[in-house]
This record gives sequence, C-alpha cells and structure tokens, in this order.
Amino acid sequence: MTGTVTHDPPPTAEGRSERPLIVTEDAGLLDDLLRLCAAAGAHPEVHHGVPERRGSWEAAPLVLVGDDAARRVRGATRRRGVVLVGRDQDDSGVWKRAVQIGADHVLMLPDGEQWLVDRIADVAEGVGRPALTVGVIGGRGGAGASTLACALAVTSAREGLRTLLVDADPLGGGIDVLLGGETAEGLRWPAFAASRGRVGGGALEESLPRLHSLRVLSWDRGDCVAVPPQAVRAVLAAARRRGGTVVVDLPRRLDDGVAEVLAQLDLALLVVPAELRAVAAAGRVASAVGMVLRDLRVVVRGPYAPGLDDREVARLLGLPLAGEVPVESGLLRPHDGGKPPGATGRGPLARFCAGFWERTLVEAGGA
Repeated sequence: MTGTVTHDPPPTAEGRSERPLIVTEDAGLLDDLLRLCAAAGAHPEVHHGVPERRGSWEAAPLVLVGDDAARRVRGATRRRGVVLVGRDQDDSGVWKRAVQIGADHVLMLPDGEQWLVDRIADVAEGVGRPALTVGVIGGRGGAGASTLACALAVTSAREGLRTLLVDADPLGGGIDVLLGGETAEGLRWPAFAASRGRVGGGALEESLPRLHSLRVLSWDRGDCVAVPPQAVRAVLAAARRRGGTVVVDLPRRLDDGVAEVLAQLDLALLVVPAELRAVAAAGRVASAVGMVLRDLRVVVRGPYAPGLDDREVARLLGLPLAGEVPVESGLLRPHDGGKPPGATGRGPLARFCAGFWERTLVEAGGA
C-alpha cells in the first residue's frame, strides 16, 4: 500500500547529495530498505534519528523514515521528499504521524516495494524531465517512415540533444543498417527479452551502439525473438527517463508490444505519400493506432497525385498537418555513401527535421 500526502516531487538542486537517507532503528525494516536500495542501485546514508551533521537531512534527495522513528524526526526541518515507511496495514494512526513529520507519502511494505524501488532509482539516476518521445509510422509500405525516423534522430543529435533511436519493428531488418552500423558493438532488442520491473536508464544507454552521436536500439539479423510487452515497457521507460529525445520507428501493425510503445509516445508522425491509395491505407493505420495514441499528425510526401496537396491529404485523414517532405532520394531508397539520412543538414528532409524539432520542443516547453 502507498498513499500520498502531497504531490510535489523533491526538487533537484545543484550540490544536493545523491544518496537517499534512511532513518530507523528497526533492524528488520532497515534490512528491507537496504535491500530495496541495492535493487535500485543506490547507496544510502543510515541514521537512527535526524543526522547530527549539519545539512544532511536537508541535502538528501529522498528521506525514508521508518514508522518507529517518526517521533524522533518530528522537530526536523520541513522538506519535500520524505516517505514514512511501515508494515502495519491496519494502523490508522500512521497518517497522523506522516502529517506531523511533513511526509509526502505513506508506504507499507511489502506491498509498496516496487513503487519504492522506482522512487529510489529515480534519485540514483538524477531523473529530470522525461525525453520528448516521437514515433514515426508509414501510412503504407515504402512510405519512408524509417528514413524519416533516422533523419529526425540524426538531426536531434546534431543539435546537441541526448538522442536515442528505437527500432520497434522486428521485421524491418534493423534500423542500424540505415545508419551503417549493423556491425557496431552493443546490445540489440533480443538481449532485453527477459527484462522485468525497472531497467536502469544509464545502464541501458551505455549498453547500446553509439552511431553518429546517438544511441540506437535495433534488432539483429538472427532468428526473430519475441520481446514481451512488459520488457518493452521497461526498456522504453528507461530510455525516456534520461531526458533529451527518443525517436521510435514504428511498424504498421498493432500488437501488445507496439501498444506499450504507443502509450509512452508524446506524439507520432504518419508518413503518407500523396496518392489516393496511400491515403486510404493510411486511414486504416490511423484508425488502429489512434485507439492508443494521444497525438497523431500527418507528414505528406510528394510527388502529388492530381487533385491532392498536403492540406487535402490531412483533411481526408482528419489529422493535423505536421508538414510536407518533398521528393528526396534519401526517402525513396536506402541511404549509401556512409552518411545517414539528414546527416548533411542540407536538403528538404534535413530542413523538415530541423523545423520539426524547433516547433515541437517549444510546444513541450524545452529550449
């Protein structure tokens, strides 16, 4: 069981300790809290009461107060990020004690263990604003979605943002090929098939291939391995916690794993060639992903069939128009020559990507 007294997260401040603080004399509770800290990759500071060292109470990013110690910390400075931890589910007085010490949350073990591990891990990783996460999906086969996803990621990295490119299509051949990195060292999706619970964001990032100043999570060329939805959820959540941008190349189908990805997207771009058959196919795709996705926008790719332009395609689909990507060879065939799509910073594709990030980051409140 967990309960919330206030909803404000602990503020981050320069110079603040990265070690959570545990206050308890209950040996059994201490063992449990130390175990949960170890699972989250954190090394706590432990005291029986309010630390005598000046500033320790105030500087800790998270304070875990055992219910046995509530009286001893009652006079401590009020601060955010205090969690009162106990075991007695039937003790109604715990809420009064939480208010007396200014706790943000009341948590009962063992039911609240996963919540607490996640909170401690956030502290250990220094979690801030989650990454702006953008999916790209083709309205029909060969629409150029993978190339656009690649160009968006390359452009984001070129602008100095922490960037992760995720290939969510196990049948697509691996987006690392488009970046010229199919032999690069690092983990691919099959390595995460057994992931459960929380995946460390820093560990994930360090384990992936680094190509053209960005990290890439792709599929390999081996036998297709099913990655369970809970593993997909854990991996993408870890990617988002590190901030910056995450670009996801989406398949044109909806299963449980893809639904997990869609649920974590801030928005998605539907790439639609300007021809009637492509518009009809894109309508089916939009209908399917729209059941899960909150924000779907259309990107129109020329050349245009008679009677169609970008606004008309958006109107027919009933979707907001994100922009137009005119004909460019990089969208029509696999890129060669050692440079990925959008890498030069020139041409209509690169201009679209730069403009997209400029607008979208402002919408999201970024710099």
